[in-house]
Amino acid sequence: MPSSRREFLHQSASLAAGTLLPAQAVPAEVAGASLQPKTTSAADTLSVALIGCNNMGWANLSSMLKHPGVRCVGLCDVDQTVLAKRAADLEKLAPSSPTNPKPALYSDFRKVLENKMIDAVIVGTPDHWHCLPTVMACQAGKDVYVEKPMANSIEECNLMVAAARKYGRIVQVGQWQRSGNHWREAIEFVQSGKLGNIRLVKTWAYMTYGRKFDPKPDAPVPAGVDYDMWLGPAPKRPFNEARFHGSFRYFWDYAGGLMTDWGAHMIDMGLWGIKQSAPKSVVAMGGRFGYPNHAGDTPDTMQVLYDFGNVTLQWEQGLGLGQAPFGRDAGVAFIGNNGTLVADRDGWNLFPEADDDQFMTPGLPRQPRYGNDLDRHTLNFLECVRSRKQPNASAEVGRNVALHAQLGNISYRLGQKLIWNEATQSVVDNPKANELVRAHYRSPWTLPTV
Repeated sequence: MPSSRREFLHQSASLAAGTLLPAQAVPAEVAGASLQPKTTSAADTLSVALIGCNNMGWANLSSMLKHPGVRCVGLCDVDQTVLAKRAADLEKLAPSSPTNPKPALYSDFRKVLENKMIDAVIVGTPDHWHCLPTVMACQAGKDVYVEKPMANSIEECNLMVAAARKYGRIVQVGQWQRSGNHWREAIEFVQSGKLGNIRLVKTWAYMTYGRKFDPKPDAPVPAGVDYDMWLGPAPKRPFNEARFHGSFRYFWDYAGGLMTDWGAHMIDMGLWGIKQSAPKSVVAMGGRFGYPNHAGDTPDTMQVLYDFGNVTLQWEQGLGLGQAPFGRDAGVAFIGNNGTLVADRDGWNLFPEADDDQFMTPGLPRQPRYGNDLDRHTLNFLECVRSRKQPNASAEVGRNVALHAQLGNISYRLGQKLIWNEATQSVVDNPKANELVRAHYRSPWTLPTV
């Protein structure tokens, strides 16, 4: 390893040019070996159903079906066009046969949960629909893979944790970095003490998309869409394309913008590294500075600071921007006395501090990602369904990061610093903030009782 800053910079430049990287052992899965267990008996075959068939819901199911001993027996969506498309896609992905019959098609998730053949469900709905299907699935004796963020309110997250515990179900949240090998290696390095005292953790997402998001007029509900069911517990509003598929995440009724989209991933890594689960205080600032006339409610620019007493964690977001910290569009940086470790979905780097031209921790070449983290995450879920061990992103893990994301958004919306009381699950002396901590369901939907 280089011993001086000059040598480190020289080797970094050479590594960037590809001239110094030594031959490394290639993990078996990269060399072509299967990621999955070698054999699975017929008795171990798991029957899964997908609730919410668009985007990440479909990605999660597609990943799950790569593993042996899994079959899809149900698809559910309130949009019949999406449902028909995914049924055709599934036939191509996993052709039906006597041992793999065509899945039943549903428009109401409650009918899915009545099917006793189903062992587990994937909840790939918009955020405001995460809690009810998850809790009801646990009550029906089914395990759950639920997309991140865990829910659209802190109260809902706590109910989901309580349901997983009470009914003894496996609940895996789609924070799939938790199953990534290079992420685990980076976190182990952070927790080894080699960085010295960790003083600050930076997390961020700068995304070049979102530059064009013009408001749209209200319109008739598209044919084949059960819009009242799509709204579910959210407030009653006229149909508007800007609020629907994909872009729902930029409206408070259904989600929390970049904070709950990418923050649910990157803040999770920060919390994992410093072994924290709840902040003492939260303060946020920002606004719709870049695109004030865009559709949506959530900010395009925001910074949030979380205080844990002896370390702070910072979240930063920029919609429509490409010049991100450390040249990574989304990532986490652990800043310690001896150096800074920066990680993203492609790998991690160590940038050592120097004292008298001597590094305070050895320099390292970039440690790359290998394999598919989502596939590892769905495999981890399936293994835990069979073993009944807790998964990598358990309900508690999902709740902890959602707590931070929701508190950051609440601080932004109120323009106030929040003091969090973890024991009472409330914001100290702040009735307005605690109204936003709670879920508010539109009749006839009600919060589940656990």
